Amino acid sequence: MLNPLLAKKTHFTPKAKRVIFLFMKGGPSHVDTFDPKPLLQRDDGKPYPFQLPRVTFAATGKLLKSPWKFRQYGQSGLPVSELFPNVAQCVDELCVVRSLHGTNPAHGGALLKLHTGSDTQVRPSMGSWVVYGLGTENDDLPGFITICPTLAHGGVNNWGAAFLPAWTQGTPIGNASVPSSQAFVKHIRNPRLSEAMQRRQLDFLAESNQEHLKLAGDDLALEGRINSFELAFRMQGTMPEVQDITHETAATQKMYGLDNPVTANFGRQCLMARRFLEKGVRFVQVTHSDSEVQWDQHGNLYKGHSKNAAEVDKPIAGLLKDLRSRGLLDDTLVIWGGEFGRTPTAQGKDGRDHNPYGFTMWMAGGGVKPGFAYGATDDYGWFAQENKVHIHDLHATILHLLGMDHERLTHRYAGRDFRLTDIAGHVVKEIIA
Repeated sequence: MLNPLLAKKTHFTPKAKRVIFLFMKGGPSHVDTFDPKPLLQRDDGKPYPFQLPRVTFAATGKLLKSPWKFRQYGQSGLPVSELFPNVAQCVDELCVVRSLHGTNPAHGGALLKLHTGSDTQVRPSMGSWVVYGLGTENDDLPGFITICPTLAHGGVNNWGAAFLPAWTQGTPIGNASVPSSQAFVKHIRNPRLSEAMQRRQLDFLAESNQEHLKLAGDDLALEGRINSFELAFRMQGTMPEVQDITHETAATQKMYGLDNPVTANFGRQCLMARRFLEKGVRFVQVTHSDSEVQWDQHGNLYKGHSKNAAEVDKPIAGLLKDLRSRGLLDDTLVIWGGEFGRTPTAQGKDGRDHNPYGFTMWMAGGGVKPGFAYGATDDYGWFAQENKVHIHDLHATILHLLGMDHERLTHRYAGRDFRLTDIAGHVVKEIIA
């Protein structure tokens, strides 16, 4: 059987070959990170002067200024909050999109929308669509890997294949409740059987399964199992080598923050991600999440966002610098963001509520304009207002950068052609270099 993960031709010349998605679980506040609002600072404590959304997730209070100052950095002069002093040094690599918007104010629906394009149905994940369209560049590893993913709010559906072939599904390494130093593929070594004996067993099993497949006809589940057995066998030699970071220089490990207990956990995830990308994995997701804080600050905004930013700031900057120094950034698309933003008004004394109506994500490398900001929310940061970018538009643009037309990347299921962008989505050409 031909390996379905073999690299495939693109619809047109791609600008990016691979993707790393830095997912900030819980919804980081755009008005406290990459979208400064001078009027929010001026009008702290006053009522929000415009019409509120028809439905709000919870009771909302008065305007709440950001407790962090913004400064302009780099030749581009893009403003960055003091929450991210290290990422700020890389601002000339960033393409900041300040006008994202979705539809769902709840974590579960918003996570599914961002990851799959649908907040109501089980659909294939973004990574699965990318692998379906492009395959991978190393058939000894999965094409789609998610490191320490959250098991909440959609769980496996956020990296699942749904009705796409099983070989497109994401392979989780650990989960959000497991330290990244302990995040390994289970049973990667067989302590009882030699490699030769395993090969004989798999050959026998494959022969039996192939006979069954001839009788059954098209059976995606069985084909997926056959391919997964073969991939698992090949992974035994490759996966431990990729996850072994002991041969990385001390300078590299320090650049990712592995020398500091605050940054070591996320830093290790980012370093592993770079190693997977180097080995030809097509789509890698890295998730920052914990059961205690996440980025979901309905209260204690200052404490929570300070903690979270301190954990990810240096590792993210280290990743960007490392990719650049290794010649990988130009054809690697880096994406940063959460499932939504936060309101400019206070929830309780010092928190912010969910806000899917206007928020910020940024991209770097992979053919996007560097040192560039696109779109805008209103004067206080509640609604996307200028050059609005829907989640479907984001997905269409990501696929375009990878050389795929989102309207042509389809899969027929239950009598209908499906795609990541459903029946919507427009490529945001203005952010493409």
